[in-house]
Amino acid sequence: MNLLIVDDESSFRLHLKHVFERQGYSVAEAKSGFEAIEKAKQTLFDVILLDIILPDIDGLEVLKQLHLISPFAQVIMMTGNATVENAIASMKLGAYDYLVKPFDFEELSILVKRAQDLARLKREREAAEHEKSFRSRFEEFIGQSEHTRQVMQLVERVAPTNSTVLITGETGTGKELIARAIYRKSVRSDKPFIVINCSAMQDTLLESELFGYIKGAFTGAVKNKSGLIEVVNSGTLFLDEIGDVSPEFQTKLLRFLESGEYRPLGSTHTYKSDVRIIAATNRDLKQLMQQDQFREDLYYRLNVFNIHLLPLRERPEDIPILVDHFLSKSCFALKKCVKKCHPQAMKILQSYHWPGNVRELENVLERAVILSDGQEIKAEDLPADIKQTSFEMNKTTPLKLADLERQHILNILQKTGGNKTETARLLGISKKSLYHKPHKYGVM
Repeated sequence: MNLLIVDDESSFRLHLKHVFERQGYSVAEAKSGFEAIEKAKQTLFDVILLDIILPDIDGLEVLKQLHLISPFAQVIMMTGNATVENAIASMKLGAYDYLVKPFDFEELSILVKRAQDLARLKREREAAEHEKSFRSRFEEFIGQSEHTRQVMQLVERVAPTNSTVLITGETGTGKELIARAIYRKSVRSDKPFIVINCSAMQDTLLESELFGYIKGAFTGAVKNKSGLIEVVNSGTLFLDEIGDVSPEFQTKLLRFLESGEYRPLGSTHTYKSDVRIIAATNRDLKQLMQQDQFREDLYYRLNVFNIHLLPLRERPEDIPILVDHFLSKSCFALKKCVKKCHPQAMKILQSYHWPGNVRELENVLERAVILSDGQEIKAEDLPADIKQTSFEMNKTTPLKLADLERQHILNILQKTGGNKTETARLLGISKKSLYHKPHKYGVM
């Protein structure tokens, strides 16, 4: 347990320090109110012994600040000049108890132990509520944009079925979170859910992990090994980065998707397994198909139901609610109390292009919470590159509508590798309309 002693008498602090260190506590000292506040920002204290009369700031004001910084800490007020008014004020401000010097140290030890138990109980309750809250939020996939609402509706529709789902989108947009949300809302939610990152494994290893192998199938196969297809039977298998697998492995995966049958490495026997497949990729599978790097028949087997996640830069209205969410998450993990984001800092966050998407935003906010010395994230708590990018974007002259349209078309063309049919589909216009755009756009 961490204990903080706040008193301007050094001999008194030293005596208390020795008393509680002998009992196994980790003890810190502060000789003034401001020093106590600074130490509370740096260390998570369970119990604080706080003198009312301090040389720089009133102990009751320190009590207010400590409750804001460390809401779970139990504060025991101490004074050599007891008054009814101070006692009542202390209790109203949330002090655990009020002691008059000189006091019995054995009695104080019992009081500190009770305060410690209460601090731990409150933290445990908060942890349980926090976990319950997160579990009820689509596995943390949240937002308030129209796109996010549509994605959540798609999850609700496809989850109860056994259909194969393909989730597409840039890295960091939350593809695994959507896969887990589908699983949690499916009839298979009481069965296994296993994630496998296809890009992290070579073909042979990926095949043996999925389909298993028999003893002697290759060097090092000293006994039979069940594959994930068998282990997850009746459950859900999430194949992340499916666009990175080789054409040879694609053939074997296609066979399983078509028939539910698989053959372990080295075996002559065929087995069946009932597994729901959810796949995800940040690559353009249609472009890979044109380059003969991805099988067309496998694509259509996987893409029974598609959910595409937009990058964060295309849904900036989601940023404020994501900021609130990640602040709460980081504060809980770091034991800090940062409640909001300053308007200037929020403006910077909404102006940034977020190449790492939601994952990058979460990391930036965790860093900001660590650096913050108050209850809100300020602009100076954000990384320099994010502030610089935001400044450069804000100082540019606003583009005309025609320029914005031109830039958007060029961006989509680049994303589709110059495929005008796919570009027109993504833009929501006909191919003929795309061809009739003014030549100044430079899209033809």
